Amino acid sequence: MKTHYISPEPLTWEIIDEIVDTETKLILSDESVALIQKCRDYLDAKIESEDKPIYGINTGFGSLCNKSIPKNDLSQLQKNLVMSHACGMGEKVEPQVVKLMLLFKIHALSLGYSGVQVQTVQRLVDFYNEDIYPIVYELGSLGASGDLAPLAHLCLPMLGEGEVIYNNERIWATEMLEKFNWEPITLQAKEGLALLNGTQFMSAHGALATLKAFKLSKISDISGAISLEAYDGRIEPFCGEIHRVRPHPGQIETAKNIRRLLEGSELINQPKAHVQDPYSFRCIPQVHGAAKDTINYVASVVLREINSVTDNPTIFPDEDMIVSGGNFHGEPLAFAFDFLAIALAELGNISERRVYRLISGQRGLPEFLVANPGLNSGFMIPQYSAASIVSQNKQLCTPSSVDSITSSNEQEDHVSMGANGATKVMRVAFNVDRIIAIELFVGAQALEFRKPKKTSPYLQEFVKEFRQAVPFVEEDKIMYKEMKAAVKFIRDGRFGEN
Repeated sequence: MKTHYISPEPLTWEIIDEIVDTETKLILSDESVALIQKCRDYLDAKIESEDKPIYGINTGFGSLCNKSIPKNDLSQLQKNLVMSHACGMGEKVEPQVVKLMLLFKIHALSLGYSGVQVQTVQRLVDFYNEDIYPIVYELGSLGASGDLAPLAHLCLPMLGEGEVIYNNERIWATEMLEKFNWEPITLQAKEGLALLNGTQFMSAHGALATLKAFKLSKISDISGAISLEAYDGRIEPFCGEIHRVRPHPGQIETAKNIRRLLEGSELINQPKAHVQDPYSFRCIPQVHGAAKDTINYVASVVLREINSVTDNPTIFPDEDMIVSGGNFHGEPLAFAFDFLAIALAELGNISERRVYRLISGQRGLPEFLVANPGLNSGFMIPQYSAASIVSQNKQLCTPSSVDSITSSNEQEDHVSMGANGATKVMRVAFNVDRIIAIELFVGAQALEFRKPKKTSPYLQEFVKEFRQAVPFVEEDKIMYKEMKAAVKFIRDGRFGEN
């Protein structure tokens, strides 16, 4: 088991990817413990020495911010906040998302601007290390005062409330605490607000969607190259000169990838009877490249957010300041998620168009890629499935970030809807790998009809590996199993630099 020390050092995509893919134990560094304790000590001293209202610390919340709370009720105030905000609905959030929510919340609180107790952060670390997954629900966050409802469900079990998944069983938090001989955490002033304010529900979904997008970008180039070979496409649209005079980075990178993938191919270098290819082949650099640039932009936004302090109020011990602001507002993420969903949907859109070309009986390929078309329907309906998923993605790409609904008696009069955007972009991402899986299924089938001419050594090896999961189709059969196997091949594969 690997170890990651929680410290003020920023999380990187490499660290996040490694933590997602391997068993990793979290440890609070001495530096983080000192920062957390310093901030807590400052806050305790401030509460003891001053009676003036400080939002969320000795006042109510939201539109109740003008209600003063006596000092002897400050702990109960925070517990009430967590309990009253646990109003999520819908499907349970996947454990992988919950684990990232824990990681990101731990990291943010450990920066030393939130005023929490060390033992509170340590309990979140314990949940992470012991594979305790608080049950969090998908619906309920407006992405405005952070992810209030989801984070309330994430933190309820620390108080001995709510439910968790432990050892693949759904149990009450009280039972979980008994198993580990843990006492419920008694929240101190400001702690409930620090736990609930924040963008960790959005960020966790966004991080997973971004990691998936990196992978989808790579596999899209590979599936596009296989389809180009199977369609007897031309290499000229990928030459470096044409992209040098329109130097979008993703476009240049994509063209270079395709050239590299096709090195040593007999098929791409054979004489062509046609002068041009359809846009779904010829414009792979422009479309895949624009998606790459979008993914990279979104990745920068999400990573910046993960390494930010997004609860409220923010405490600055060195400056002797407690500031009530709006760092919890999810607008930066909301815009990014809508943009990412559109980019990923376009990878699926152009992929389906290539599928259609390959089954249409053009350029010497048999209709629907089987012998005896008519008696056999062949790959007719996989294209239907791809088209259906493409259409759903178009509907899912209606932006969430342009919506807003007033809440908390109009105190929170503009919200980001970034949480809806976060769950939506995940659905789009999972749909896209289904579409690309269909393209791989169809492209590998079509490539068989180009024999004895060979594709490049790289693609030959890739298709050989694919064939271990998905066989060639001789005649009509039930194909959904092969389609599912193709999806699993993509999701389980590690596709390095081409």
